[in-house]
Amino acid sequence: MTSSEAYDPRYLAGVLLFNDEAYFEAHEVWEDLWSEASGLERKFYQGLIQAAVGLCHFGNGNLGGAIKLYHSSRAYMEPCGSPFLGLNVTAFWQQMERCHAALLASSPPDRSLRPPADLLPRIELDPPPASWPDVTDYVPDDE
Repeated sequence: MTSSEAYDPRYLAGVLLFNDEAYFEAHEVWEDLWSEASGLERKFYQGLIQAAVGLCHFGNGNLGGAIKLYHSSRAYMEPCGSPFLGLNVTAFWQQMERCHAALLASSPPDRSLRPPADLLPRIELDPPPASWPDVTDYVPDDE
């Protein structure tokens, strides 16, 4: 990607929600984008969606679901290379690894584990977008 003009506003809205730890909402926004995508972009969005839902599960104590989605989301994003759509995929997965380290190291997982607040992954895009969308334009009102 050579220009930030190419970012879909739904992708950007999902990034903002993800970085605000609104993982479920980020997944909802990205699902719309995923349903229209194909090829590597579809795999990339599927990986982001599953990473977000996995973090949601981790925070809610569904540790088995968190572990499963950690692995499947990583597998979806692996063929995309790095960077992809402005995301340093390698750095993102280093952050995810640090966040999930204690969970992945324990078998069976310690039921009290939750994602460490200081290790929650953040998405940064390079190049940064020229402007960010208003996330309220992309989050459903039905809640």
